[in-house]
Amino acid sequence: MTAQLPAAPRNAEELARAIARDGVEFLLVMFVNLHGRPCAKLAPVRTLDQLLSEGLGFAGNCAGGLGQSSGDPDLVAIPDVTSYVKVPLQPGLGIVQCDLYVEGEPWPYAPRWILRNQLAKLAEQGRQLKVGAEPEYFLVKRAADGSVTVADELDTAPSPGYDAGAATRNFDHLATVSRTLEELGWENYSNDHEDANGQFEHNFGYADALRTADRVIIFRHLAKMAAQQRGLIATFMPKPFAHLTGSGLHLHVSLWEGQTSLFDDPSDARGLNTSALGYSFIGGLLEHAPGLLALTCPTVNSYKRLNAGANTLSQSSWAPGYATYGGNNRTHLVRIPDTGRIEVRAVDSAANPYLAIAGIAAAGADGIARGVDPGDPLTGDLEAAGAAAGLRPLPTTLLHAVEELLGDGALREGLGKVAGGEYADYYASVKREEFGEFHREVTGWEIDRYLI
Repeated sequence: MTAQLPAAPRNAEELARAIARDGVEFLLVMFVNLHGRPCAKLAPVRTLDQLLSEGLGFAGNCAGGLGQSSGDPDLVAIPDVTSYVKVPLQPGLGIVQCDLYVEGEPWPYAPRWILRNQLAKLAEQGRQLKVGAEPEYFLVKRAADGSVTVADELDTAPSPGYDAGAATRNFDHLATVSRTLEELGWENYSNDHEDANGQFEHNFGYADALRTADRVIIFRHLAKMAAQQRGLIATFMPKPFAHLTGSGLHLHVSLWEGQTSLFDDPSDARGLNTSALGYSFIGGLLEHAPGLLALTCPTVNSYKRLNAGANTLSQSSWAPGYATYGGNNRTHLVRIPDTGRIEVRAVDSAANPYLAIAGIAAAGADGIARGVDPGDPLTGDLEAAGAAAGLRPLPTTLLHAVEELLGDGALREGLGKVAGGEYADYYASVKREEFGEFHREVTGWEIDRYLI
């Protein structure tokens, strides 16, 4: 039987006791920017009272992606006491996630606030969004010449998914991560080698949407720490190798009213045990999928995973190419794997979890509000037969997805307003510049193809 772990702190006094119990000397006072990059200062725990009452100041322009210039007032990070975790991989260290304020007001460019606001709209209806996450990543190493290769030199099979040999060769790393998740009380229930060489996934229990977003950020940080301790790199780049399957962040989503799952209906005529409300949520996701991808697949590199098709060593991408749904079928954007929940598969390993979940919540809520019917589920291998079925492909580049986002009223409203406009416009401007930087780069492929 698993030992009962202490509950998360609910107030300042409980946080202080938890810090003392865990022997924590320093706190990483953390928040994330638009790109999902964790930013932090290291604060001695003796400053806890001041930290909770006054917060900790940051130069927002230095952190990037937070809508600030060098002339703007400080961002003030106020810890959410319920987010506290110790860091088992670094004795004496704890982490608290923070909400950002400027001059005493919530800062609307902060991704955590964007998700908070979307969840508050659901709460007004008596509803709660719960989310489980399946983070994938690669273990790699960098050679002296700067090239990057899969860390395990023996991991060369064309279809290495669930390979027992690769799992045992990487036992130290996988076990370290698993023990860490268990010590945090996240209910780690499996750790496996995924479809690509050098690719791994760790699964842990679902929670309310904000808590899961926090955990995804912390998980990435911990996985990178565990890899660094072995002289390796854990990368959450969606597709680091052209010939291999990319990494996803599949999100399992359910909507609740008290202890009742609103997606569950055993009498479902379509045979998927899903309620009419659940189908409308799915309908909203499918309708808004083109713009939603700008949030769930947020990098230039993301679209090399989405559009890989069968052009990988394993002959599969495990990523959707069309806005479709079905039962226990991993070629859809939305899979219904079990009663009471759906799996959104159009999310990749680089996604900012706060923005991705906020977008999913906004799209699904719009579907419910308008009673959208997604139609009957599709069957068969859409990765192989999608084009023949006449389905509309999802955006093929980040720029295409951003343009779809700008024209999507429900997603614009879900992301909220900022000074002088809407967050969607700010987000789009950042992502357009990212795409522009990529497009201006001259690659080796171009040199090989066009030089002579």
